Amino acid sequence: MSTPGLFVIGATHHRVPLAIREKLSLSADAATALQAQFGTIAELREFAMLNTCNRVEFYGVATNAEAVARVSAAFCTRQKFDAGEFEKIRLDLRGRDAVQHLLEVSAGLDSQMLGETEIFGQVKAAYAAAQTSGTTGPVLNRVFQKGFQAAKHVRTTTAITAGQVSVANVAVELALNIFGGLADTRILLLGAGDIGEKTARAFQSRGAAALTVASRNFAHAMELATSFGASAMPFEQRESRLAEFDVVVCATAAPDLVISLAAARTAMQRRPARPLFFIDQALPRDVDPAVADLQNVFLYNLDDLAKVADENRAAREAEISKCRAIVVGKADALWRQVAPQIGALVSTSGEAAARNAAPVTADEAV
Repeated sequence: MSTPGLFVIGATHHRVPLAIREKLSLSADAATALQAQFGTIAELREFAMLNTCNRVEFYGVATNAEAVARVSAAFCTRQKFDAGEFEKIRLDLRGRDAVQHLLEVSAGLDSQMLGETEIFGQVKAAYAAAQTSGTTGPVLNRVFQKGFQAAKHVRTTTAITAGQVSVANVAVELALNIFGGLADTRILLLGAGDIGEKTARAFQSRGAAALTVASRNFAHAMELATSFGASAMPFEQRESRLAEFDVVVCATAAPDLVISLAAARTAMQRRPARPLFFIDQALPRDVDPAVADLQNVFLYNLDDLAKVADENRAAREAEISKCRAIVVGKADALWRQVAPQIGALVSTSGEAAARNAAPVTADEAV
């Protein structure tokens, strides 16, 4: 597409496998640097970034098509990813389609786990960050705020969230299948992020009593462990003490693996009769994928958990058409509100550019 105006470009789980999403996922430092770079694109009037385990998306308002192309190019350069390959897999929506996409994302309709609830908070956090940075304006403010209202309406008037639709709940159900019960199960949480914390709490709510937290920031691990009534462990001991645990929830923001194949193999030599269950919620992944080949070891990453969640879709499938009908109506109404604003912005910018490019006449020079 080559039109300016409201747009969203990015990559999601729909067309991009986990191995590629790892390469495209933005670290905190990369996101900050990219935000500063976007700020230098004069024709990019507004923008916001949504960066989660299953998607990296850039929402914006541009006064010409070149600005949108520069956003895509800057992202590929920052991530050292081939621009031609990105063009083949990227999401690229404009105008009303971009509006509907945001509404579907916020409502959990575009999620890998249909109806999941975490994405709503992630979109709100992305919008809040953009607001704080001063990169939103009248168009994105209205689109995001109305989008949140629409998402809440979808969630409260349909049964889209029925069933086990969160990573945390799916992980707990898998653990119950493996161990039969959780009362004697020892849980290690690596990382102190929001999704990992929710997973640990889900385990506790189902009877797991022995929980240990390890984070690269030990003070943070202590704080979270105290809130759980759990214990904290230095992050550096994670591999040497791996055999002590039955379930390892991995949710760090580390750029490289934090559990190696060698460490997992050594742990299983010390506990061959008892299963070891890894829940890798990180992107990039925390656990060496080869760990899955070890006997009596179970490894589930984000894509694996989503496949399991698909088995629980039945209660929500009937609600999809109802949800989409609501979203389409809301998107139509919202687009009617913002389209004139966008049109005026693009038109005014085009006229200004034409005036700047026009030759100065003799009368104007006087």
